[in-house]
Amino acid sequence: LLGALLTTWVTFVPCFLFIFLGAPYVEKLRHNAAISAALTGITASVVGVIANLALYFAEHTLFGRTFTWTWGPFNLPLPDLGTLSPVAAAITVAALVMTFVLKWPMLRIIGICALLGIGTILLP
Repeated sequence: LLGALLTTWVTFVPCFLFIFLGAPYVEKLRHNAAISAALTGITASVVGVIANLALYFAEHTLFGRTFTWTWGPFNLPLPDLGTLSPVAAAITVAALVMTFVLKWPMLRIIGICALLGIGTILLP
């Protein structure tokens, strides 16, 4: 537990410090064309990393096994569709409904999904 807390602290605290301390200066730099172009590229890179992580976590949460499909120099990890977790799929569908249909706030959705996950572990 101590290791997990320490890892979380040293991973996220510097990021938040950079964001909170640097945000006012970055907004002032937005009017500079060269720096604005660089910031746009950085933003695109960050969005790509977040999308990659989202797909990775979704694949490994919803499916019990994956396999690698290879075609020439390309390797594509794909889920084994027979190992779909019905509980994880139901929680995912519930989260999607709460997000896009009900338009609930994200913290409420995360809390409800966490309770659903805990409930599936505690209930037989």
